[in-house]
Amino acid sequence: MAPLTSQPVLTGEEAKKWEASLLKFSAAEWKAMQRAGAAIAEAVKEDFKEIGGLPQNARVLVLAGKGHNGGDAILAAREILRVLPQARADVLLLFPVKKFRPLAKRSWQALRTLGAKRVKSVKLSEATKVNYAVCFDGGFGFQFRAPMDLATAAVLSEVNAHPAIQLRAAVDLPSGISEARARTAFRADFTYATGIVKAPVLAEMNSKWVGRVRFLELGFFAQHAPAATSRVLTPALLAPLAKLRSSQTDKRKFGHVFVVGGSLSFPGAVVLAVRAALRSGAGLVTAFVPEKLVAHYAAEHPEVMWVGCPVGKTGGLNGKTLPLVRARIKRANALLIGPGLGAAPETIALAGKLVALSHVPVVLDADALRPEVVKNFKEKPFVCTPHAGEFQRIEHELKKHAQAVVILKGPLSRVLSGRETYFSLQGGPVLARGGSGDILAGLTGGLLAQTPGYPLLAACRAVTWHGLAADLLARARGQVAVETSQLLEQLGPALVSTHVPITD
Repeated sequence: MAPLTSQPVLTGEEAKKWEASLLKFSAAEWKAMQRAGAAIAEAVKEDFKEIGGLPQNARVLVLAGKGHNGGDAILAAREILRVLPQARADVLLLFPVKKFRPLAKRSWQALRTLGAKRVKSVKLSEATKVNYAVCFDGGFGFQFRAPMDLATAAVLSEVNAHPAIQLRAAVDLPSGISEARARTAFRADFTYATGIVKAPVLAEMNSKWVGRVRFLELGFFAQHAPAATSRVLTPALLAPLAKLRSSQTDKRKFGHVFVVGGSLSFPGAVVLAVRAALRSGAGLVTAFVPEKLVAHYAAEHPEVMWVGCPVGKTGGLNGKTLPLVRARIKRANALLIGPGLGAAPETIALAGKLVALSHVPVVLDADALRPEVVKNFKEKPFVCTPHAGEFQRIEHELKKHAQAVVILKGPLSRVLSGRETYFSLQGGPVLARGGSGDILAGLTGGLLAQTPGYPLLAACRAVTWHGLAADLLARARGQVAVETSQLLEQLGPALVSTHVPITD
């Protein structure tokens, strides 16, 4: 995987040194702050689409500290007011302006040029009586050191309790969050990491304060980047998939994925996985499912080669499926086992035998995520897609398999590979519904069939693509009134959005 398709996660001290090496002069700092402000404003506009879109007459509240975070927040508000002529901004100055750093003061002066009718300084007692679309938190940056002064802590407590703020946006880190957390911190819906993702925003203990994390690219790693075992996945990872395919290509060039899953008790999961495998760009998809379901599945999805398999007493695939797979396995480039499989002992035994049989890389999902299945990999590489509970079930066994790639699903999904951790910042609550994991598994299997020698690449691309599609779905239809299968319709637009146009 190319090193610049992900970005390093740095500690506060590492970030400080890196920024100092890049932004040696105030002119460079000012340009970076302007880029940050514009990027934050644009990201907020996009994320606000999940709750109906930023209103034309939006009222914005800014919590402005004396440092560059305060300046970034002020410039983000200025950009909102620039694109929305009816919008207004209230600025709650956490420190007297005379104590502001020069560029923070310059930001405040730039905002005030929009006029007193649109911009005003307010007290906390005034702000608590106003309905706000957005609150930008620019109180403290990553160099914050506890304890927090009582006056600022009181402001944050009141703003956290404010009943009429639609979206709370922390700039870089929520105020009060750094290497150590203050007793009181800003509670964000989104944290917009500007230029560098700092480690505290990804720490689980800070999750309720940080909310969802967005990385805003400012070009800090355009030339080179420091080594890091924790990294953030970016949409650039998908850009090669968005390029034109050769006019002289063949379906076999794009891989053949086998999917083994489904049961009479859970007939839908395997369909979602198969449909995602089709959308992944794989050239061929063969699915091994209960024979009673084949006619219906084939009528709905004729692109797939459906193989009817015998089932046991509980409706899950039994051991007689093994020779059906064995007879065809030489055609496969990757094998996905698990969606809708069921947990009958004979079915789990079949999954273990399939793992032992396979000469191609395997993706394990759902009920196939069991120690008695994982142990059959021995030295072979594989990908598995557990949520937290499933991970606990197989964690001990995974420690024996150095070549395992784990997509650990959750509010902040991660890809684990040896000592490296890759964080996916895309997606959100729209994925918290049945079937989204089946789509991720199918996407992973299809991508693995296209790059069978690079399971980590397939896993990272799958979780990134899945999250981008989720963002588009939530922005188009909201977080609530959606069906999981609608995620499939956003995979194409999500991929196209990663294409970087050539400019002069």
